[in-house]
Amino acid sequence: MRQPFVIGITGGSGSGKTSFIRQLRAQFAEKELCIISQDDYYRPREEQTLDHKEIHNFDLPDSIYHRELLNDIRKLLNGESVSRDMYTFNNPLAKAELLHFQSAPVIIIEGLFIFHFEEIRNLMNLKVFVHAKENLKVIRRILRDQTERNYPLDDVLYRYQHHVLPAFEQYIEPFREDADVVINNNRDFESGLA
Repeated sequence: MRQPFVIGITGGSGSGKTSFIRQLRAQFAEKELCIISQDDYYRPREEQTLDHKEIHNFDLPDSIYHRELLNDIRKLLNGESVSRDMYTFNNPLAKAELLHFQSAPVIIIEGLFIFHFEEIRNLMNLKVFVHAKENLKVIRRILRDQTERNYPLDDVLYRYQHHVLPAFEQYIEPFREDADVVINNNRDFESGLA
């Protein structure tokens, strides 16, 4: 069996990774592509670090079960399938759907910290960094968190200032220079899909 081609896609929160991957997905047949997201490997709320105001910080590399993510990627690379409960963003009303991942010729690993974890980064054949201006990222984050997660505006802004932005500057942005492709998504990313 031929080894799958692994693409890692990262960028800051609100940069447009999910939208980019959705459009990329549409260019492949179902069995040609497997997408695995770091989001499904978040630790539960009670295991997250608390900041100085006793607010859970989900924007740290330690907020992820990265060993489990690494093990599942290795299984996919060996042609095995993987099952995992979908992460529900600590919403007690949401029922976790069981996700199934089938190995495929192309595997996309997506998430904030996937370049930060060296063992995961070293499995990638192509590293893609999706970039957007800071003001656009915060607007997108506000819209997403208020619409999809029903978070109050004050909470979204606090987390962006004290968790999201510092994490981006320390754990994500330094890897931009190591990316094989940088896609600027200030308006759209059509050229990055070509």
